[in-house]
Amino acid sequence: MFLIFVFIVLIGFILSFVFNSRAILYLAIIFGLFMNFISYFWSDKLVIAMVGAQKIEKKDFPELWNIVENLSLTAGIPMPKIYIWKTNALNAFATGRNYKNSAIVVTSAILNVLNKQELEGVIAHEISHIKNRDILVGTVAAVLVSVISLIGDFTLRSFWFSSDRDRNINPIVFILAIIGLILSPIFAQLIQLAISRQREFLADSSGVLLTRYPEGLANALLKISQNPTVSAPQSFSHLFIANPFKADQRTKKTPWYIKIWLTHPPIEERIKRILGRV
Repeated sequence: MFLIFVFIVLIGFILSFVFNSRAILYLAIIFGLFMNFISYFWSDKLVIAMVGAQKIEKKDFPELWNIVENLSLTAGIPMPKIYIWKTNALNAFATGRNYKNSAIVVTSAILNVLNKQELEGVIAHEISHIKNRDILVGTVAAVLVSVISLIGDFTLRSFWFSSDRDRNINPIVFILAIIGLILSPIFAQLIQLAISRQREFLADSSGVLLTRYPEGLANALLKISQNPTVSAPQSFSHLFIANPFKADQRTKKTPWYIKIWLTHPPIEERIKRILGRV
């Protein structure tokens, strides 16, 4: 969190120097503090509230409860809260800044479609995200991209609409600054996506270690990929077990120039790794 705050302030400092405006630096500091505070304390509550998931108890879904409880014990972490999201989509995600505040959300459709071994694979994957603190990593990465984009947009607008826009600025410095402002959100987004994909691979392998049954997760991913689409903010797409905005129905290898823009590795690639076919 501290490193991201420093990075945001550094960007604000450079831009304030280039455009001779202290307001940019002040804005960067305010954004950095505010977004770090929000992402750390309320990210779990925000995403659950946005999708309208309902918290359950053991009596509501005893089999699901027992699976989460047993796998949490195996992973050596406190049992996370369990939420059910009523939707026809096949998906699931974990959220929470730490073990005590963690939660697992599964869609109601998953409970009807997956068998016990497949459901165990999905839950093991999500518990691995919690164990590896991937939720915090993903949230921080998403916040970083948002803040960089907001600062860049604000700087460009403040320059073009300011009364001092005809002041003397080195043309080369000005052009480089504009290019940097345009490209920095893109590079930040690519970094976030790369982090998200690698953490998915890690959660897959960690989940298999918990269940000792790779076919369960592999079969679950194959079923989920047929209908993962949900109604949720796209900024939270990295949280889900499968890309929630487009079913991954590719059967051939995904080209690298498409892969770098994905929040999740292609399903066929994940399944190959899970089953040890890479």
